[in-house]
Amino acid sequence: MNTLRQLRKFRIPCVTTIVLVCASTAFAQKSYKLIDLGVNKTTDNFNMVMGLNNQGWAENMDGFGKPPVLSTSTTVASGRAVISIYGLNIDLGALGGDNSWTNYGGINDRGEAVGLAETSVPDPNGEDMCGFGTKKTCRGFLWRHGHIMGLPTLGGNNGQASAINNRGQIVGISETTVPDPGCPPSKQPGTTVLPVMWEKGEVRALPTLPGEPDGFVQGLNNQGQAVGATGTCTSFAIHAVLWENDQAFQLPDLGQTGSDAYAINDHGQAVGYVVSADGSTFVASLWQNGAHGEVKDLGILPGDSASFATGINNRGQVVGSTFLFEPDGNHWTHGFIWQDNVLTDLNTLVSKDSNLSIVAASNINERGQISGMALVLTGPDTGKVHAILLTPSSEEIGESVADFERTHPHSAVPANTCHAPGRFGPCPFGQ
Repeated sequence: MNTLRQLRKFRIPCVTTIVLVCASTAFAQKSYKLIDLGVNKTTDNFNMVMGLNNQGWAENMDGFGKPPVLSTSTTVASGRAVISIYGLNIDLGALGGDNSWTNYGGINDRGEAVGLAETSVPDPNGEDMCGFGTKKTCRGFLWRHGHIMGLPTLGGNNGQASAINNRGQIVGISETTVPDPGCPPSKQPGTTVLPVMWEKGEVRALPTLPGEPDGFVQGLNNQGQAVGATGTCTSFAIHAVLWENDQAFQLPDLGQTGSDAYAINDHGQAVGYVVSADGSTFVASLWQNGAHGEVKDLGILPGDSASFATGINNRGQVVGSTFLFEPDGNHWTHGFIWQDNVLTDLNTLVSKDSNLSIVAASNINERGQISGMALVLTGPDTGKVHAILLTPSSEEIGESVADFERTHPHSAVPANTCHAPGRFGPCPFGQ
C-alpha cells in the first residue's frame, strides 16, 4: 500500500442495445502514422495533447517544466492552452494573467475549447489553483470564435473547466463560499469545491455522494452524462461517479476505495481507474453499463506497475497510459490502446523512424485517431516531451519504436507531470 499512498489521484451505427457487440468487434488497428505536433515555443519542454475532436483538432497543454524536467517534484513554471489544427497552433491566451492550461475533453467538434486560466488578481487566500506558483485566482474559460471568456463560479474565487460537448454544455469545478470542515489547518481557509455544469452561460452545482462534500467532473458525452469523482478536502478521488439528470451515481469498484472516471462515450461506457482488488496499485478500468454493471480491469502492460484510461470512442476502443514505480519516483512509460479485450503498447504500432517514444495516450476520436505525448529519443530535442497525434495507417511499419527501445533503452519519464493545482487538478490520480 505504500505505492498506493504515493499516488493519491463521426459516430458509428451502434445502438445502445448492441453496444457490447460493437465494442467486441472493434477493428484492431495494426499501425499508425505518428504526427509530431512539436512545441508551441522553442523554450517549451513539455507538451501534450489533452483534448481531441472528430476533425483531428487537438487542444494541447504547452509549457516549460522546471528542471529536472518531469520529475515528481517538478512544477510547470509557465504554460498555455493551445489548439493545433493541421500544424497551425492557436494560443488561446489567458484571463489577465500569463498562463492557461487544459484538461482531458476540452474541445468539441465545433472547435469550442475550455480549460483553466489565470486572472490578474492575487488569490485573497493565497491559493494557487491554476498551479503555476503565481497564487493568482484561477477561472474556468470558454474559447469560442477566437475569443477567451471567463466562466462564472458558485461564489468562490476559483474554478476550472474540464470538458465541453457538441451541445455546448461544459463541466468542471468551482469553489464556493461554504467552509469545508474537513480541511486541516494547513489548507485553511478551505471552502467546499463542487462539481459543476455550465449551460447557456449559467453555472449550477452537481450533487456529490453522501459523506463526500467535494468533487471534480472530468468527462462529458453528447447526451449530457458526466463522469468524475467525489471525495474530501484531503482525499479527493474516493469514488468514481456518473452524473445523469442532476443525480450522482457511484460507479462500481473492485472492493477498494480510490477511483476516478475520465471519459464517457455516447453509449454511456466510461473509463478511468480503480484500485486493484488486492489494494496494491491502480488499474485502468471500463464501466460498460455505468453504475448498473460491473467494472472491468483492463490490465497493465508487462513490466509496468499501474495504468489508467482517459479516452474512449463510440466503438469502445480505449486509450490510456501505464506507469512504472521506481525508488526515485513514479514514471510515465507507455501509451496504450485496449480493443478486442487486448491491451497493446502503442509503441509497437509505430515505426522507429518517428524518433518518439509514446509515454501517454489521452484521447481517441471516431476516426480512430489517438492523441498524447511522446519523449524525443535522439537529436537536438532529446529528452523533451512533444505533443503527438496518431492516425490509423495501412502501411507496414517494419521495426517499431518498441523494437528500437529494446536495443536502445532510454531513461523513463517521471510521472505526476499532471500539473496539480491546489487541492484538485487534472491529474491521473486524485489528491
